[in-house]
Amino acid sequence: MPAPGDPRESRDGFVLVDKPAGWTSHDVVGRMRRLAGTRRVGHAGTLDPLATGVLVLGINRATKLLTYVVGAPKTYAATIRLGQATVTDDAEGDVTVSAGAAGVTAAAVRGGVAALTGDILQVPSAVSAIKVDGQRAYKRVRDGEDVTLAARPVTVSRFTVEALREATAAVDGPAGDSVPVLDVDVEVDCSSGTYVRALARDLGTALGTGGHLTRLRRLAVGPFRIEDTVTLDQLERDRERDGGLPLIDAGDAAAAVLPSRTVDAAEVAQLAHGRRLAPGPVTGTVAARAQDGTLAAVLQDDGRSARPALVLVQPQGAPAEQPDQLGKPDPTEQPRR
Repeated sequence: MPAPGDPRESRDGFVLVDKPAGWTSHDVVGRMRRLAGTRRVGHAGTLDPLATGVLVLGINRATKLLTYVVGAPKTYAATIRLGQATVTDDAEGDVTVSAGAAGVTAAAVRGGVAALTGDILQVPSAVSAIKVDGQRAYKRVRDGEDVTLAARPVTVSRFTVEALREATAAVDGPAGDSVPVLDVDVEVDCSSGTYVRALARDLGTALGTGGHLTRLRRLAVGPFRIEDTVTLDQLERDRERDGGLPLIDAGDAAAAVLPSRTVDAAEVAQLAHGRRLAPGPVTGTVAARAQDGTLAAVLQDDGRSARPALVLVQPQGAPAEQPDQLGKPDPTEQPRR
């Protein structure tokens, strides 16, 4: 393990990873724990194994900031296959319907997409991670239960058709049996909690063909974009070469998702003791940054006072908080699913 003061010692911040296909978000967190040398790693929103793209990881104390990222809007690029439905609403599940998409026009597809744009009620996929009576929905489905989740309001602010391609897909039956399908490349801007798999399912249902996802790539989580991500292989090479990680400093990370205010040394000392500050120029949730740019706290400012909701500085003379090192048991770690 890196010794305290070693430049390879993990710091507080965010790492933006381009998640590879076939990996769970928990798999990526596990790899990052080894690379960063700490168990204090979390992510801001699960991606299915099929999906690739932006996964925001928090390291050490920056994990406490992830709650302010989880609810950020998302952008996706996806491919919807019309003509077949699956039990999981994506290509990883068994095919349940093979109605085919013969005769489906581009105008009909665009009309169906338009109907799923805006403020809508969406029924999440039955194999989602939503809990039903304390148990994940996907676990109930795998155990043979028939699960129907309640509809919930979501916002699809942009749902555009980028391309359409005719193809064929195999079906159960005599060798060589197939049906015509239509692969639709789309881009989606949506609120947190929106299931793009469910958009594919609902588009297929509306067109009478069935539908499911064959590709999903997350292009953005709030201000964090795919262009700023690194792959796990790149992280591994960088770590071996110079011991560094491309961290977004906790102060910069907080300022990217929250309005911020600068606090002076006296105010930092007040925050270290959990005391309220005078209200600042912006109300709501605010990042309080010291004059050197480091993150001192996250405040809840109601216009009368600014209450520290999360404090990252310590009183003068208090022992510095040490990152949890690998090798220690982590009582919060969940078994891999």
